[in-house]
Amino acid sequence: MTPEQFAALVQRFAAAATAGDGAALAACFTEDGVYDDYIYGPHAGRASIADMLENLFHRDAAEYDWTFCDPVTDGRIGYAHSLSTFISKVPEYAGREVVIDGISRFVLQDGLIAEYHESVNGGVAHAQLGIAPERIAKVMARWAGRLRGRADVAAYAAAVRARYAKGV
Repeated sequence: MTPEQFAALVQRFAAAATAGDGAALAACFTEDGVYDDYIYGPHAGRASIADMLENLFHRDAAEYDWTFCDPVTDGRIGYAHSLSTFISKVPEYAGREVVIDGISRFVLQDGLIAEYHESVNGGVAHAQLGIAPERIAKVMARWAGRLRGRADVAAYAAAVRARYAKGV
């Protein structure tokens, strides 16, 4: 995939997410593609990705907008900075505006997204919603557990510990 093709794919992704068009977002992915969302968790397959956007994202958010900036790719993996905003529709936080700053990683295959991962500071989003600090702490602990439970993270941590154990 060329940088221009990746930029166009990322633009289609953002437009579909903003519009709440699950079918269009899902079409950016391979049949068995995975969208790993920091709030809603992983969703595998086009039907699940479409459902997540339409029945989770847009259930909980009004005036949703997602913009990607500075997309880069080597043809195999792509990255882009993102800004998104919405007005909460969750009853406890209804009407509160949230702005999210993040970095997205796209694993690419045959011109489509095979895996989507994002890195955002969810605590900042939660603070904008006015979520109680105790509840934020519980959510952060759950997300930390999810991170530490990943095989790639466990392998990385083990390799670092082994390196330091050797005195390197």
